[in-house]
Amino acid sequence: MTTLLLKNIQRLATMDAERRELSDAWLLMRDKIITALGTGEAPADADRVIDLSQHVALPGLINTHHHMFQCLTRVFAQQGDLFDWLRACYPIWGRLRAEHVYTAARLAMAELLLSGCTTTSDHHYVFPKDVQLEDEIRAAQELGIRFHAARGSMSVGEGHGGLPPDHLVEQEDDILRDTRRLIETWHDPAPQSMLQIVAAPCSPFSVTVDLMRESAALARAYGVQMHTHLAETDADVAYSIERFGMRPGDYAEDVGWVGDDVWHAHCVKLDGAAIDLFARTGTGVCHCPSSNMRLASGIAPVRAMLDRGVTVALGVDGSASNDSGHLLGEARQAMLLQRALGDPAGLSAREALEVAILGGARVLGRDDIGSLAPGMSADIIAYRLDDIALAGALSDPLAALVFCQPQRVDLSIINGRIVVEDGQLLTVDVPSVVEAHNKLSRQLIRGES
Repeated sequence: MTTLLLKNIQRLATMDAERRELSDAWLLMRDKIITALGTGEAPADADRVIDLSQHVALPGLINTHHHMFQCLTRVFAQQGDLFDWLRACYPIWGRLRAEHVYTAARLAMAELLLSGCTTTSDHHYVFPKDVQLEDEIRAAQELGIRFHAARGSMSVGEGHGGLPPDHLVEQEDDILRDTRRLIETWHDPAPQSMLQIVAAPCSPFSVTVDLMRESAALARAYGVQMHTHLAETDADVAYSIERFGMRPGDYAEDVGWVGDDVWHAHCVKLDGAAIDLFARTGTGVCHCPSSNMRLASGIAPVRAMLDRGVTVALGVDGSASNDSGHLLGEARQAMLLQRALGDPAGLSAREALEVAILGGARVLGRDDIGSLAPGMSADIIAYRLDDIALAGALSDPLAALVFCQPQRVDLSIINGRIVVEDGQLLTVDVPSVVEAHNKLSRQLIRGES
């Protein structure tokens, strides 16, 4: 058994039940688990000691919505809304192969890790040719990030009133069979799990009611979480009303997609009745502020959701609708966007961090990550406070992380393993990942084999 001690921590935000923030703090971990923390004199013995006297430390950030393959097609359809943007990108995504998905996942995960993310979900829903979810799972295992792999799917193409091209959709029996296979092969429900599987039909405009219901039944039979898109734009809501005769919240309830094992991405256009429904049922929401701004989707009613008791998490969304994967930057956007509605107290810095950490743990169904306390998983990040971007902001180091320019994480520990140290990712050579990714991106966009 190995021990690691972090000592002299200038400010430690525990995110525990009391939301304690400790100065001159220390934290001791043994293997994968936090064993003790406190202030003042640190324990004398540890296999390794790291001094964090110039740092603010907190639990790792948790990303709950992404489409990592989209890193290959950033800055496309720059003036398009959601549906126009999708139509512009579908032809390119139809050329994806396993190598593209694996390489894009490595790039996306590296970017997330360097921003302070320690746990991520990815919603992969395009499966042409030889693509499998294992392409992303392999990347996650190599880079050392805690991963919730969401088996997405599309089954309704243009020929049957859906949005995606017919050649990009799958047969529903195949979707359910592969989801079952992935759960039985890879899902680890144990504490400190590094890999879990999520059932995740893509959206109301790309799957049938039957697939939504069958996926819910399958997920609940195996005890896994469920994820999809909901109420992202006005056009999305109009489709739901025309196609199903009901608004998105009613649709979610009708197909069995409410409960504490469900979280929905976006929910920009969720109405008051649906917010109350989600609060009553424990249904979660992933807020994706940058993507919603980029596609002119609107501003999600995060303040109303939080006030009514909805669990809200944070996501960077796909890097072709956000064009970035910096989760701390996303927390800043979330804070500023709620204030843009006219209330300077619309979302505080600490609330934004809670959404990015505790909210994420809750929607993923995890009680072993999201806070720093004895018995919790050893997922800890630290940012330097002596950077030029934070100069003059040290009266409140934790708030400075959100108010000031988003920083690159200096230290990241996941499951007790150091993954980022001195601002450098240790598990992969980033320049070579970028080079390989850019080469494949050029070939994909040009239609080269």
